Amino acid sequence: MNRVRFLTQAAMIAAIYVVLTMLANAMGLASYAIQVRFSEALTILPFFTAAAVPGLAVGCLISNILAGGALLDIVFGTIATLIGAVCTYLLRKKSKWLAPIPPIIANAIIVPPVIYAAYGISPIWLSVITVTIGEIISCGILGMLLLHGLLKYRRIFDLQA
Repeated sequence: MNRVRFLTQAAMIAAIYVVLTMLANAMGLASYAIQVRFSEALTILPFFTAAAVPGLAVGCLISNILAGGALLDIVFGTIATLIGAVCTYLLRKKSKWLAPIPPIIANAIIVPPVIYAAYGISPIWLSVITVTIGEIISCGILGMLLLHGLLKYRRIFDLQA
């Protein structure tokens, strides 16, 4: 039963990630200099459940494919999300305030060189600034609002129930 709950949670998180990314894309928020993907707020979910790690990675992969990203962007964007999710999960017992930090850092380091290599957008230092701003808005602000909203409902993530 735990495996079924784990896979169900991961699949639901992936699906919600895709829907939120497509919504941000439709609004023109997910593909420009400062990308604000509503889906990146979900990167705090590993604070609550390990199922969020594969859910976020798969959701990011599907979203990047559907958005028509370059292969480098699809691969390394997914890797950045996976690294951020794993690190958030590993830090979950330290402090809730650390939850958005790993995805912000992973994306700030990995995505700018990919934007340069895949799309020729330079200078890289400017991409570091714009990607970091977008991640702070998405993960740091929206993610922490989500985290605080979910704290009283954290039992929904319990795989033992």
